[in-house]
Amino acid sequence: MELFWTIIQFALVFGVLLLVHETGHFIMCRIAKVPVEEYGIGLPPRILTLFHWQGTAFTLNALPFGAFVRPLGEVDRSVAGGLANASPIKKLGVYLGGPVMNIVLGLILLVVMFYQMGVPIENKVVVVDVAPESPALLSGIQSGDIIISINGIIIDDMTAMQNLIKQNMGKPVEIIIIRNDNEVSLTATPRVNPPEGQGSLGVTLTNPYEKISLWKAIPTAITAAYEQMREFVLMPGRLLTGTVSKDETRVVGIVGIYNMYTAAGEMDADTSGGSTQEAPIFRLYFIASISIAIGLTNLLPIPALDGGRILLTLPELFLRKRVPQKVESYLISLSFMALILLMIIITYNDIVNPILLP
Repeated sequence: MELFWTIIQFALVFGVLLLVHETGHFIMCRIAKVPVEEYGIGLPPRILTLFHWQGTAFTLNALPFGAFVRPLGEVDRSVAGGLANASPIKKLGVYLGGPVMNIVLGLILLVVMFYQMGVPIENKVVVVDVAPESPALLSGIQSGDIIISINGIIIDDMTAMQNLIKQNMGKPVEIIIIRNDNEVSLTATPRVNPPEGQGSLGVTLTNPYEKISLWKAIPTAITAAYEQMREFVLMPGRLLTGTVSKDETRVVGIVGIYNMYTAAGEMDADTSGGSTQEAPIFRLYFIASISIAIGLTNLLPIPALDGGRILLTLPELFLRKRVPQKVESYLISLSFMALILLMIIITYNDIVNPILLP
């Protein structure tokens, strides 16, 4: 039963992200005064027409994933007043509406997340988890302990602590921690050959968090969104130059996204780690990231996507020449079929070769 509700919850979340995307297109159609024949919740076949509003039929459709907007004359230039006959600026606005709405939604969710969770205190290191039968557990280290020093060396960075532990494998080390505002001295001997998936000391580390105001959460969220978008743009080049390996990044489909969503839910179930968690912060971050990713992916220069439609509109904008309609229709149809095939391959890979989850 729990699995069933998780699937329903995921379907609703993913459906809302796509609904937001189509709402962006719908709003820009209204602004551009391009009639919209249908705003569909879900994908065809149609179940029923909910209502009509200013010439638009709002419908409920059988397939629960996604939504769609059907502007008048979307690709048919013979339809007067349709999208295909709108000015290049209006068309660009309509095509950009969906991706921009997804990015804005992701930004709003990041603001909520940072306001709720706070920001990491980067010069402090806190223990999130202690592995069974590990040196850390035997020494008395507990989840929530803040590491102050090792062998008298102040710990103000996780990487510095990890390097210090490596330098002392097989040797007893004195670890000073703060627990319940009290300073405690412990001794542990990092393992030379730890079990797979565990470090020499057997602890999982993070930074503790401090609360921030809403006004500080906004620029923090903008920075986080910018970093994600920057990585998205730079990733292909890094793959080509070998800066990152293919093992460190991969494209996932709906199955992979669902697996990551369930992992985020499991992480939300553990409220340790130095933050006062009152909201599902890991799921908020995941949904925000997926929303931004949907927006960016739709801006790729593939004719079946918004980015491809933008690319096909640029000659009209700058050269006053339109791509022939037959060529445009052929490119859109061909790329759409290629995307369907790609999604089938990606989904198959997600099933037979699941992604590694935290």
